[in-house]
Amino acid sequence: MDDRRRNPSTIQPSINPEIRVFLCPSVVKILQMKIIHAANELKPGSRKVCLAIGFFDGVHLGHQQIIRQTVADAHQHDAIALVITFDRHPNVVVAPDHVPPLIYSLPQKLGAIESLGADTLLLIHFDEKFSGQTGENFIRRLARDLGKLQSLCVGADFVFGHQRSGNVALLKKLGGELGFAVHGLAAVSLDNQIVSSTRIREAIRAGDLDDASQMLGRPYAISGRVITGDGVGRKLGFPTANLDAAGLVLPPNGVYLGLAKIKEKSRPVALNIGFRPTLATGGPQLRVEAHLLDFTGDLYGQELEIEIGEKLRDERKFGSLEELKAQIARDVAGAKKRH
Repeated sequence: MDDRRRNPSTIQPSINPEIRVFLCPSVVKILQMKIIHAANELKPGSRKVCLAIGFFDGVHLGHQQIIRQTVADAHQHDAIALVITFDRHPNVVVAPDHVPPLIYSLPQKLGAIESLGADTLLLIHFDEKFSGQTGENFIRRLARDLGKLQSLCVGADFVFGHQRSGNVALLKKLGGELGFAVHGLAAVSLDNQIVSSTRIREAIRAGDLDDASQMLGRPYAISGRVITGDGVGRKLGFPTANLDAAGLVLPPNGVYLGLAKIKEKSRPVALNIGFRPTLATGGPQLRVEAHLLDFTGDLYGQELEIEIGEKLRDERKFGSLEELKAQIARDVAGAKKRH
């Protein structure tokens, strides 16, 4: 394995070198980027606006070049770098039987976008009313509410609006009329295959986390709000932070090494993903439980992001709680040695 594949944070798409200056951290931080919920909240004054639009699940290498291009345009023209995304996947409304599990939680996605240098993010609530707009009306309303658009950047295959009525050709037509440049950027390829959110989801499901990290351009991590569990881990001597991972794509069940960052300090983690067959009562319930090594503190209600590393073992059912406790102790000891 070469250095490039060992260090996914060094991967960059083939774009203009002047816009390869923002690196994505692998942890969620407190956002400094301004977040608005309607275009007319921006109030740019005399400054122009450079715009990127997309759902950006995973904020992968292809998404990164779109946002970097927008940030570079904004720097060049002393404009505002504005990213537009949505609070949920559009299929939740337009194709509810085909909603993909997400790579990133919303806070995780916003943190990754901010790290690329965006000034402001317009987070649109995607509902039935919004989905009914034609692509042309959507862009005309944005141009009206945002003021002077300098540029708009999307992927070359980007489609939008009611019945997918908008595409790059429409954007270029409107750009010529309304006076903004349009960048329809070609997809990024890695290992001779196009990088896409779909491909990353497939890699995660298959346990190919190194491949997922390469396409993300940063170590693969899951993120979720810490919720109240049943306290079994604490009774066994290994308290866990239980993550709300509903709606997220997850690796195969098992025990993994992990790394969490809390108050700017990295904490090693033994992470269990699965149904806890030894403890299961009633119907099976998928859980994501993180035992943070040598940590005491209250994390309830916080968004916790955990980089997932080596898989230690598959999930299995033990004959008793004592057997389970002994195996957890071995898992934790193994995690400490590897960290």
